[in-house]
Amino acid sequence: MTQEFALDERLAADTEPVAALELSDLRLMNDARFPWLILIPRRPSIVELTDLAPADLTRLTDEIALTAQALRSATSCEKLNIGALGNIVRQLHVHVVARFADDPAWPGPVWGSGPPVAYRGEERHRLVGLIRAALPASRQ
Repeated sequence: MTQEFALDERLAADTEPVAALELSDLRLMNDARFPWLILIPRRPSIVELTDLAPADLTRLTDEIALTAQALRSATSCEKLNIGALGNIVRQLHVHVVARFADDPAWPGPVWGSGPPVAYRGEERHRLVGLIRAALPASRQ
């Protein structure tokens, strides 16, 4: 019996869909303090990068670069932080975070830097639109 992919409940609750890429779901973290995207490969029971098949690992690396470029274009950020921690949510997911010297956590990590601040009104929709516009149409 083959296992089906299912999005972790915490990731579903804390994020909003942006795009379905070839391998991964691209989602926006609901924290307006940091433009923060998450890539979740649609593969069941994957915890570590090393659990991916070689072709999927290559595809994920390409999607990380694509996502980082789109986020940089949408935000004009000063720095990008990219990481796959998984200490709380074990399902493999990769964070791509736009950073600015004046953001609330600079120069430290965004994790544990205070409670998230939910996007208000159209702010989230505007950012999602900018990110989608920065992604090549053939990859969405």
